[in-house]
Amino acid sequence: MEENLKSEENKMGVMPVNRLLIEMSLPMMISMLVQALYNVVDSIFVSRINENALTAVSLAFPIQSLMIAVGTGTGVGVNALLSKSLGEKNTERANKVAENGVFLAALSYLLFLIVGLTVVKPFYAGQTTDQEIFAYGYEYLTVVCCFSLGMYAQFIFERLLQSTGKTIFTMFTQGTGAIINIILDPILIFGYFGLPAMGVTGAAVATVIGQIVAAVLAFIINQKKNKEIHLDFRAFKPDVKIIGTIYAVGIPSIIMQAIGSVMTYGMNRILMVFSSTAAAVFGVYFKLQSFIFMPVFGLNNGMVPIIAYNYGAGKKDRLTKTMKLSIMYAVAIMAVGIVVFQIFPSQLFMMFDASETMLAIGVPALRTISLSFAFAGFCIVTGSVFQALGNGVYSMIVSIARQLIVLLPVAYLLSRTGNINAVWWAFPIAEVVSLLLTIFFLLRINRNIIDHIGDEHITKEGKEDD
Repeated sequence: MEENLKSEENKMGVMPVNRLLIEMSLPMMISMLVQALYNVVDSIFVSRINENALTAVSLAFPIQSLMIAVGTGTGVGVNALLSKSLGEKNTERANKVAENGVFLAALSYLLFLIVGLTVVKPFYAGQTTDQEIFAYGYEYLTVVCCFSLGMYAQFIFERLLQSTGKTIFTMFTQGTGAIINIILDPILIFGYFGLPAMGVTGAAVATVIGQIVAAVLAFIINQKKNKEIHLDFRAFKPDVKIIGTIYAVGIPSIIMQAIGSVMTYGMNRILMVFSSTAAAVFGVYFKLQSFIFMPVFGLNNGMVPIIAYNYGAGKKDRLTKTMKLSIMYAVAIMAVGIVVFQIFPSQLFMMFDASETMLAIGVPALRTISLSFAFAGFCIVTGSVFQALGNGVYSMIVSIARQLIVLLPVAYLLSRTGNINAVWWAFPIAEVVSLLLTIFFLLRINRNIIDHIGDEHITKEGKEDD
């Protein structure tokens, strides 16, 4: 009887942890690398128009980052609650979580449709007085915002697959969307095969088409292959309690990533005082670092359902082993990133048709900022553990401290020296502060929650018993 129960349990509760983590994370890491590739390819093709076009796309990053923050933050909340419900064998609640997640994705799209129609113009006007940069940026970002339904649908349907351990399918959907984007970029930007040359707008159109295709595929796969979740909207009503629980985890994640948007906007303002090239360098850095960070985020996406499931199932040993292995893999990935950025900064920038001025600013930037990678892997994974255990507020506090309390003020103060190379040191300084805070919160959550998993005084909502 016990063997039958074991065989019926989701693999997240029975498969050997290292094999499970690799099986769930590797497809996500590959798909995230493909995502990073098409983000970089976008900028590579745009840079062939001119440097102002590259700068315009770089300045769009704060709002694009905010859009992603809302989507991924909502997804984190859905992922954690859905996986935990499955771990508790509560299939009815799991289905309701999924349906409310789709509803929240639709609301997210409506929000950024409004942003695209009202906010984009003043957003660019506040960053640059160069009319060419303004025109490029306005066209690009308006398309990205107003046609973001595909992005939010892709986010939620892929999260439903991740929550039930079917990450191999998300690799397929994300990879398909990314490849379509890469193929369409040069065709739409430069006007091949008889199509009109759309310039920067073409890059935006290629992006949203890729997202729509990926979303449709993810929806079909959920309907055909995801037998643990059943979506039925015929009698759907938003569940305030479930939405509140989703955002109890998701809002700290949204705020945490939205803080990144504020930081990027602030850094762009600081760097534009030096030159538009400095802002372009910062934008290129964000594209390049995604090759290092995206695999770690993919690792996190595979890790979070495992942590949440085994938390719900009361399996402490599996939870802690998952956490330790994830940290080890993340630190190793970041070490590779440091080596690449230290040895090949010039070659990386030449992919973007970099001028001598861009190289002079960019090479020291990559070498200095990459020093922060030494601590970032540990902090990223541990922050996701906090979220999976229902304590996303810890991650939010660390992010606020790192990006708003330390990084921006330090960058501003260093900019007052008049030396652009000094500004980049704000990143390693901020990461050290992030490391210290993360260790403090990890010790606290280990004492109050992890050590007591399975004890009766830890509630199902995962609240601390202080």
